[in-house]
This record gives sequence, C-alpha cells and structure tokens, in this order.
Amino acid sequence: MLNKNKLLYGLIFIPIAFLAWYLVSYQTNKPSRYLAYFGPKHSNKINDSSYHTIPYFEFTNQFNEKVNSNTIKNKIYLAEFFFTTCKSICPKMNSNLKKVYKTYKNNRNFLILSHTVYPEIDSVNALLDYSNQYGVTDKKWLFLTGQKKDLYYLARKGYLLNNETGNADENDFIHTQNIALIDNERHIRGFYDATDSLEIMRVIQEINLLQAEYDYKNINTIH
Repeated sequence: MLNKNKLLYGLIFIPIAFLAWYLVSYQTNKPSRYLAYFGPKHSNKINDSSYHTIPYFEFTNQFNEKVNSNTIKNKIYLAEFFFTTCKSICPKMNSNLKKVYKTYKNNRNFLILSHTVYPEIDSVNALLDYSNQYGVTDKKWLFLTGQKKDLYYLARKGYLLNNETGNADENDFIHTQNIALIDNERHIRGFYDATDSLEIMRVIQEINLLQAEYDYKNINTIH
C-alpha cells in the first residue's frame, strides 16, 4: 500500500511541480516591455502590413571583406554614420559606442556597423587604422565603405537617419550623431543620440530588452 501511495504521489506531484516551474520560468523570461517599430508600414495586400525593413546592401569592411544583408541575418545591430577625419561629434560617438562594443563583444548575435559618409578618403586601410584606435580586434564592430550614393541612400531611405534631400554628389554631405537599433528581422526599433552618455545607457538597456523579446518568442515557439 505504501509503494502504491508513493507511486500515486509521484504521478500527481511531479506534473504539478513541472507545470509550476514552467509557468514561473515563462513569466520570468517575459520582457518587461516591448520596443516600438519605427518607419512607415508597407502593405502589399489588404490587411497584410509589414514594418519598414532595411533594404539589401553590400559594402566593404576594414578587413577588405564584403559585408551585406546576409552578414546581419538573425542579428541585432546598431547602425552609425561617421568619417575618420571628423574632429567634432564622431570621436565622442565612437568613444560611447566602444562601451556598447565592450558590453556585447562576446555576444554572437550582436554587431555594430559604422558607415563612412566620406568614402573618398575613408579607404579600407584608413578604416582599419581607425578601428585600431578604438581597440577593435574582431568582427563585432565593422567599419564600412562603398559607393557614396549607396551609403547615402541607406542612411536616408534605409535607416531613416537623415531627412534631407540630396543626390550624393560632391556638395551632398550627411553628418548626424543619431544611430539606429535594428532587430534580427531588419526592422528599426530605436533611435539614439550617440554623443549622449545617458542615451548610450538606454541603448544597452534596450538591446537587452530586444534580446529578451526574442528569447521569449523562442520559448513560445518551442512549447
């Protein structure tokens, strides 16, 4: 009789304990809030809308390697526009971004993409020298160059970081302290002033929130 009672106890208690553990774990992993989506929605069908996404791109990094939309597939990343000879906002921006880089250096699902707005002078070697100044020794923080028209199109129409009109000629120039947070589906989820230390703290907080959002989705998918 005693063994039967133990068996009955196990059959009842163990499933209840597992359910309780699952519910606690489920709620613990739920993000405290969700980040907004930025940019216009695109609709191809009635009642079928999708959020603005970053268009396909292809540039060259400081290691003379091609970087394109496949590079950032399933990754969260920050997008910045700068130039290596800038003496005003860029040093402050990249000093702050270095804090983000160091925080997520070992996170395989995170990147920083810094695009030059002055490709005429920012060669691959110039970008490599510049990245070394910030202690970048890996491919977690990529400094990119390419055709000016492609870089400027992406800044304006892709990342929505500049609303001025221009045709990327010699008289056109983009200079912004703003950066964008992009999720792993190429949606814009935040804008920040990279010269502001408090904003950088918010960046780190919201990267964590975005990661928690995806972790939570994965748990729901598995179960």
